[in-house]
Amino acid sequence: MTNTYSMHVAGLVRSLPLCRVNDDLYIGAFVIFGDVELTCACARDLLKIAPEHDILITAESKGIPLAYEMARQHGENRYLIARKAPKLYMQNVFSTTVRSITTAKEQTLCIDQADADAMRGKRVLIVDDVISTGESLLAVERLVEEAGGIVVGKMAILAEGDAQNRKDILYLEKLPLFNPDGSIKA
Repeated sequence: MTNTYSMHVAGLVRSLPLCRVNDDLYIGAFVIFGDVELTCACARDLLKIAPEHDILITAESKGIPLAYEMARQHGENRYLIARKAPKLYMQNVFSTTVRSITTAKEQTLCIDQADADAMRGKRVLIVDDVISTGESLLAVERLVEEAGGIVVGKMAILAEGDAQNRKDILYLEKLPLFNPDGSIKA
């Protein structure tokens, strides 16, 4: 079995470990945490194709460095995070539930009144590291709309599996799904 997949993205190459989801499905683990070069390059290339926007939002947690770097490069002083649980500082929490391919159980994503106020009537760009099933993306979109924000785009570094065929997202590269032997699923 091949244990890694060589991924080319934003002018860089990274070796992704293949991780078991179930007996018939493996995914390439794309993690930007700790990889400053990759995060900066992906943010730069996503901004080249990003629609005009006023503020960025991402789901906790792997999209956080990307949202930060995109906001920094774009000259924005703020970005938003849909948190996995309410925090003590949060007031008037809005929440929704989501089940992701990489998470074993249902999760909650939430924002508070300050986040809602920051995006009400604004052009909001939703960003993430990888879009696979699109469930996290849909949950963030529900939060933005509930808060009165206007979703102007949905972006990710990689589109995995069926997400590659979606017309409503922008992404840099395709990430295939894998068979247990490490071959790419047809």
